[in-house]
Amino acid sequence: MAERWVGRVALVTGASSGNGEQIARRLVEQGMKVVTCVKADVFHQLKAIADELNAKHSPGLMHPLVCDVSKESDILAMFKEIQEKFGGVDVCVNNAGLALDSPLLSGKTDRWQYMLDVNVMGVAICTREAVAQMMKNGVDDGHIIFLNSIAGHRIGVGSTIGFYSGTKYMITAISEGVRQELRLKNSHIRVTNISPGKVETQFYPTLFGEERAKKMASEFPYLQPQDIASSVLHALHAPPHVQIFEVLIRPVEQKD
Repeated sequence: MAERWVGRVALVTGASSGNGEQIARRLVEQGMKVVTCVKADVFHQLKAIADELNAKHSPGLMHPLVCDVSKESDILAMFKEIQEKFGGVDVCVNNAGLALDSPLLSGKTDRWQYMLDVNVMGVAICTREAVAQMMKNGVDDGHIIFLNSIAGHRIGVGSTIGFYSGTKYMITAISEGVRQELRLKNSHIRVTNISPGKVETQFYPTLFGEERAKKMASEFPYLQPQDIASSVLHALHAPPHVQIFEVLIRPVEQKD
């Protein structure tokens, strides 16, 4: 990690497991002050990770918070705490997201709404607040990272998660929109959009159930959360004049 990030502040949403957990761990190991957040029902998992890392006296630290990113009031309270306790955010990793089994032709409206609130509105609000905080604090070398998906670039044959894909297509557009708006402000805050293929996390068991997910995972080796964390570090480590904007990362044997 470039020395300029040591001691600085990162926010990682949805960090109690999977990609978010590994990203947070790597940033702490690299010397950053990492604020992490999850919903109240899994906060115990996040706190256990923070306790473990902080007990190791790593170069950095982890500060866990309860925040439901589907609720604007929770997000605003979180950014207020980041400002008051750490002086503001320098890196914002929009990792929190989910897919629910709710096809376009037969899905439930409340499930679509929740995916929209978490995957799109929560990301947009976190991004807005992070950039506003950076600019208020005179941070011109900050970084906004979107954990997108291959599903935000194509819809697989036979897919029944078209609404989820729709939310990720929005992130593809939003990330470019943020980049363009930052350019209009003559800002040097960078933007990175990372779109993984199949990763071995709880994503597929939650979406399709353990049995189907296990069968899917037996077809070929999936990416690991550590692989995604490495892509985040690669983007952060690039020289300040280099913007690694779009990263598509698939398992070698993934067809689509």
